[in-house]
Amino acid sequence: MSDRPLRRPPAEVRFLGSFPGALPASRLPEIAFVGRSNVGKSSAINRLLGRKAAARVSATPGRTQAVNLFDLDGRLLFADLPGYGYAKVSATQRDAWKHMIGRYLDGRDTLRLVVALVDCRHPAQPSDLALLASLQAHARPALVVATKVDKLTRNERAKQLPSLTAGLSTLLVPFSAETGEGVDAVWDAIEGAIR
Repeated sequence: MSDRPLRRPPAEVRFLGSFPGALPASRLPEIAFVGRSNVGKSSAINRLLGRKAAARVSATPGRTQAVNLFDLDGRLLFADLPGYGYAKVSATQRDAWKHMIGRYLDGRDTLRLVVALVDCRHPAQPSDLALLASLQAHARPALVVATKVDKLTRNERAKQLPSLTAGLSTLLVPFSAETGEGVDAVWDAIEGAIR
């Protein structure tokens, strides 16, 4: 990795493809984005990339059905993983996604950081806790990002964020794809992970 800092946002973003099976080999450091269905993964990625539609955004849970890879200035890859939890798909398809995510997190040598997104409006979910436990068990560095903070009033935020932090037993970054809150904190964590 070059000593010069990453561009925020990157000058060039290239979609490498959607991979339901084997992923292409790469020597670039990789950052994975994972979270429950409809948590705002694609919106967060788009905000971080400074693009409106690099990652496909949908109001329908379960639209991301493979690992979508993005090359940033030829220096870094972003991986948008399928959402877990609720999605209007069969149990068989949900299990297939779960195994795909597990294989990716376990076996991707170039993976440097997992950005685990949680919806700040809800308490800690069992599936989020299971993901964080799995990442810890596999010694995968993680950054927990609480999305949609712009949807909370000041009073709701003062109650909800500490409660979510306690429920997940970890620090988190408040994030809004709408306002840009948290963007610099996420980029700082990414840069720290790939040094």
